[in-house]
Amino acid sequence: MRVIDLIKNSKQTAFSFEILPPLKGNSIQRVYNVIDKLREFDPKYINITSHHSEFIYKAQPDGTYKKVNLRKRPGSVAIASAIQNKYDITAVPHIICKGFTKEETEYALIDLNFLGVHDLLLLRGDVKSLEPGQDPALYHDYATELQKQVNDFNKGISLDGSTFEANETPFSYGMACYPEKHEEAPNLDSDIHFLKEKVKNGADYLVTQMFFDNEKYYSFVERCRAEGITVPIIPGIKPIVFRNQLTVLPRIFRSDIPEVLATELRACKTDEEAKAVGLEWCIAQCKELIAHGVPSIHFYTLMATDSVYKVAKEIY
Repeated sequence: MRVIDLIKNSKQTAFSFEILPPLKGNSIQRVYNVIDKLREFDPKYINITSHHSEFIYKAQPDGTYKKVNLRKRPGSVAIASAIQNKYDITAVPHIICKGFTKEETEYALIDLNFLGVHDLLLLRGDVKSLEPGQDPALYHDYATELQKQVNDFNKGISLDGSTFEANETPFSYGMACYPEKHEEAPNLDSDIHFLKEKVKNGADYLVTQMFFDNEKYYSFVERCRAEGITVPIIPGIKPIVFRNQLTVLPRIFRSDIPEVLATELRACKTDEEAKAVGLEWCIAQCKELIAHGVPSIHFYTLMATDSVYKVAKEIY
């Protein structure tokens, strides 16, 4: 069943979460440990993040150096298939632009279709500078371009324009949105303009960047609805677990931390104190979102699985 159907058919606010693939050398058991801890809350789907390819220069016997493509984490395609087969829970791999060529994306779509994974989250991903000599034309610049590739694939159209028998089950996908505006958008109006294009071209739902001020989410949803965006807008939530996240999260994710929460975090002397403050705030935030009637809450679990468990225990 598609993510959009799982959300719409849920009798209560749906629960879902995102996991990070383990570093190379670690087994999938680390992923299973997170899922086993959270599965009692009936997750409707589980997202798996993707990461850019990285390069190293490896010395050759003749004294020259060869550039080698290196990925430090297993791919989301393999993990999504493993999760879906082990738990019978819909898995949603992230498909990103930079770091993966259009051709690599096509191979990923071929593999995912073969493995029976048909839900995706399409993202531009972090901005990544290309290596010298890399052809920019091989990569998508924006998530809307990636979206077109997936739409064409659903129609049975390859990158080279040739046709093939379209999937029996076409890919369904969500895309990202930013209640506090994407960092590169000149203004919120421009941001919402492109969001409308994403929905017009097939995005079934939208999931937000993490936020800590519900009023900004409510205002954003209201603006979207006024512009004719009717798909579910899923709040993305992360409990704060470290003191330094007071400055790290706003810098990396451009998410404002309300002054009331910031004051409490500044008063913390240890990470444990900060974790307790973050937990209390997140529980209150989620309870308010549920009372407001949100269709689903999506949790970012990186370094926060224990806190997500405690939040879910309180609200589900």
